[in-house]
Amino acid sequence: MTEEESADQPVTSPGLPAHPIRDELLALLAESGTLTSTEAAASLGHSSGLCSFHLRQLARYGHIEEAPSTSGRARPWRLGTTAPPAPAGQPPDVLDEFARGLEDESFHGWRRRREEAPEEWRKDEAFSALAYLTPEEAAEVSAVLRRALDPYRARESRPELRPERAAPVALVARLFPLLPDDDRGA
Repeated sequence: MTEEESADQPVTSPGLPAHPIRDELLALLAESGTLTSTEAAASLGHSSGLCSFHLRQLARYGHIEEAPSTSGRARPWRLGTTAPPAPAGQPPDVLDEFARGLEDESFHGWRRRREEAPEEWRKDEAFSALAYLTPEEAAEVSAVLRRALDPYRARESRPELRPERAAPVALVARLFPLLPDDDRGA
């Protein structure tokens, strides 16, 4: 594989699923040497919070590392030298607890500040459901949800495709089996 071909391959590590924003961040770091999440956000058209999250994930898996800072609050990053193995017991195909915490924190923040949003955005589209599924059916439900989002994915990395009133919307789906509770004797 040539250097050009390897640059086009998505970044994967055991425990770190490929993601287009992480690929963009790595390319930007290769070009600039160092950058902060704010600089990345300005360059890529994403929020600094989203860039910060993906930079921390890249750092966790050794793709990047913190660079020395010349100012107090700035947190610059640079390409790392080695990628450590995934943490023991970390499933390779799911986000870690930190990501789940960010999802929950974002949702709670939305609920606290909902009245600040324009009227047409104040409706909470959250829902939950219980379904009895086989593992194969659960995988198919997941695939259907992912396919439903396909028409909108390019907007994340290509701001020019976003309609005038488009805003970033968190989409969180968690499919997991409910295990019997040992305390209830189930």
